[in-house]
Amino acid sequence: MLSILVGLFALSIGAGFVGALSGLGGGVFIVPGLVILAHVPMNIAVGASLISVVATSAGASVAFVRDGWTNLRVAIILECATVTGAVAGAYMAGLISPPVLEMLFALMMLQSAWFAMKSQDQDLLPQSDPLCARLRLGGQMPHDDGTMRPYGVRNLPGGAGLMVVAGVISGLLGIGAGAVKVTAMDYLMKLPLKVSSATSNFMIGVTAGAGALVFLSRGDVAATIAAPVALGVTVGAMIGGRVLPRVNTYSLRRLFVVILVLIAIEMGWRAWSRI
Repeated sequence: MLSILVGLFALSIGAGFVGALSGLGGGVFIVPGLVILAHVPMNIAVGASLISVVATSAGASVAFVRDGWTNLRVAIILECATVTGAVAGAYMAGLISPPVLEMLFALMMLQSAWFAMKSQDQDLLPQSDPLCARLRLGGQMPHDDGTMRPYGVRNLPGGAGLMVVAGVISGLLGIGAGAVKVTAMDYLMKLPLKVSSATSNFMIGVTAGAGALVFLSRGDVAATIAAPVALGVTVGAMIGGRVLPRVNTYSLRRLFVVILVLIAIEMGWRAWSRI
């Protein structure tokens, strides 16, 4: 039993480390790791992953909030949409067969790979649209010279709609769905990419927590698996956060795109052979 716990802890450290370096979160890697390498049932793997996402988000988001990268107003408003989607997704997970969940996860991995290839910085929006201005969603972000640069926000309804989808994905597959959330804030709402990533990191813990409550009520969270996974992913994410400033992010993203595609192929093949 002890060797199994040590193995889960080591696996989770690797998932948290890779997730922090890639910016996609440990949940994207811990679910396929538990299913493929540890042979954990899909529903138990998803429940453990949701617990780990809550833990890593709580620890990692503190620095982003402190340094002024997180847009708390945007996060609080959009969280209403993501929590609704997460609860719905978690309930749906109890009704969908594991092979179908594995196929959906494979498709999500491909979407994350596409986002990792496409993400890039863009010019700041000079001012918010009327609705976002009325809600005071615009903010300021730190600049290289130490000054704060203002930015605007737009298309709140479109962003909220995609956030519901992100919540469903999170509750259904046990991941933070950070790629979808950043896409909503970056491409639709025109927040700066770093602000979108920091705000998404703040949100994923609340989203995953809502889904985790449903899994807990259904008995799909095994403490002997969730505990070492949550601890390991948190440790791995902390190490990855310290290593990240010293690595070539561009080359790293390309490497992780390959990893994501390979995992998607493996998960997709497993699902297809069992449907």
